[in-house]
Amino acid sequence: MSLLTTEEYQSIAKALDLPVNAYIDGAYRPAHSGATFSSSNPANGEPIAEIASCDSQDVDFAVVKAREAFEDGRWSRMHPSDRKEVLIRFAKLLSRNARELAVMESLDSGKTILDCETVDVPETIHCIKWHAEAIDKIYDQVAPASDDHIALVIREPIGVVGLVLPWNFPLLMLAWKIGPALAAGCSLVVKPAAETSLTALRVAELASEAGLPRGVLNVLPGSGANVGEPIGRHMDIDMVSFTGSTVTGKRFLSYSAESNAKEIVLEMGGKNPCVVMDDAENLDRVAQHVVNGAFWNMGENCSASSRLIVHKNVKDELLERIASHAKHWNVGNPMDPATRLGALVSKQHFEKVSGYLAQAGKALIGGNTHDGTYVEATVVEVPNNQHPLAQEEIFGPVLTVIEVDSFDQAIAVANDTEYGLCASLFTANAKRAIRGARALRAGTVTVNSFGEGDISTPFGGYKQSGFGGRDNSVHAHDQYTQLKTIWLDLSDDSDESVD
Repeated sequence: MSLLTTEEYQSIAKALDLPVNAYIDGAYRPAHSGATFSSSNPANGEPIAEIASCDSQDVDFAVVKAREAFEDGRWSRMHPSDRKEVLIRFAKLLSRNARELAVMESLDSGKTILDCETVDVPETIHCIKWHAEAIDKIYDQVAPASDDHIALVIREPIGVVGLVLPWNFPLLMLAWKIGPALAAGCSLVVKPAAETSLTALRVAELASEAGLPRGVLNVLPGSGANVGEPIGRHMDIDMVSFTGSTVTGKRFLSYSAESNAKEIVLEMGGKNPCVVMDDAENLDRVAQHVVNGAFWNMGENCSASSRLIVHKNVKDELLERIASHAKHWNVGNPMDPATRLGALVSKQHFEKVSGYLAQAGKALIGGNTHDGTYVEATVVEVPNNQHPLAQEEIFGPVLTVIEVDSFDQAIAVANDTEYGLCASLFTANAKRAIRGARALRAGTVTVNSFGEGDISTPFGGYKQSGFGGRDNSVHAHDQYTQLKTIWLDLSDDSDESVD
């Protein structure tokens, strides 16, 4: 799909029929209380819509409808091939509405239309298709038992699932969760981030058009206190999958312990190291990866390469090349397809990132802000890994540089963090690459590149970056299922005794 002009995208944005109500039991519904909250465009502060502000009453209603759908089997006991066909139709509808979703996503989040058109929406569609195709290809097992027994190990959908989403990748994180959860046969209660509710609501409507039975996919906009916590504490929700900050994620463990001991899966923060050794080849290419890893999506990315740990022998040359590439990461109107850095998601988040810039001192590159919503691609050097900019997740386009003088020191600095989501290592030495990849305490390690793998590889973190499971790949299906053992006794009924 070719990109349009800024004016064409703005025209589409003005014509959008925005969803403003919760989506429960196959229909849009206002919040039970009638309350709403204002959604505004991060790029200019202009109001977009008044969105239904749900609370615990709406959560209760959605869970009842989700439970009804699960127990009567309209989806949970549908034949796997039939579930697959529904999700394939769903992916096709997403494709037909791709441009609308891309514009809606950019308008709501401040993300660049370039990324929405070329990354977020296409990968969302691919994710749904991938998990749809996996539905009838994941087999159960037969355990090795005696000649007098057969032991079956089968997967069953876990039940009613709460999905709590972040604001940095609203569509894609929605797909990462509903793809495997729907494939497993679960019924879902989704809480999108209050800052970015629009596309989740529209996606739920498209799923119904594709044939997803009512009650299976419910979307409740609202605050964390009014919707997220009631989901976490609900006695009839069997499992919660959360993506967001580490501080918030830990609360769901408490909610579970204080309610029904529901299963919890957390994908949380990161302070991801990018290690560049003095034998790294093609420093210009390395610089491209570093810049992309640090600044993509305005640095609002849990897997962003926010710490550059670089050998002193190549630091100066690499920084020169980083400066050259960073010039192309311009800030501006997110609806302009030439813009690489859009608006930060909210005034509150802009103030947080600006506060870190104030601690940074003189920046090597960038360091400026614009219009109370944009932050330039910024590179700062700190004296050691204990500096706040090296330890705390900034979640903005800020790259922190730390100099090292050996491989062992680089690995030690890289691991000196409470997080362990992603890491990257640049070296021409194959043994060093493998040793380093194994030594780095992170869920995903890329060698001579920045990335997160793809839909076929599990994504999640070590330490305080993750808990309980993984997104993506067939492993994502595990968290939405329970394992059941069925033990069949085949012994001869004429046996005189039974143990």
